[in-house]
Amino acid sequence: SELLIPAEGVGELTLLMPTLARMTQAGRLVALIAPPLCPYAPGWQRAGVDLRYLEIVRADTQANAQSHRRGALWAFEQCLRSAAFSAVLGWPSSADGPSLRRLQVAADTGQCLGFAVRHSKHADNPSPAALRIERVQGDWRIRKCRGGQVPSQGFAPPSPAALPG
Repeated sequence: SELLIPAEGVGELTLLMPTLARMTQAGRLVALIAPPLCPYAPGWQRAGVDLRYLEIVRADTQANAQSHRRGALWAFEQCLRSAAFSAVLGWPSSADGPSLRRLQVAADTGQCLGFAVRHSKHADNPSPAALRIERVQGDWRIRKCRGGQVPSQGFAPPSPAALPG
């Protein structure tokens, strides 16, 4: 799945948090690949994520930016393919079409949920993702969903307070 956002911090994690929480509460591993910001552990715990099952993979930050992006993309692909994780969340900012296709194949191979968070500027580019969701003016809009009709209306996830405990 691909989440297209205009900027970091517009609710992309709120959209995914119920799924990530259910997985970790079931004792299944979830990986974050090179998150752009340091995850705030108390916030993740309040959202129901069992931190014992959350792995954060950092790409090589000592090298140049291009090497960092390649390392993060490689780590994302390996975690998806490994079958060790139930979900992998990454931020492949500069991934091209073939790279995204490799991620999609790796997720299928590892039978893993893969979530790629990318900038909205990529919305008009083709993508092999089965599901593409874009944040537009406070709502989420489905741009593509394999095997189904794309709804014309956007949606907003429930607030964290409204989610069942």
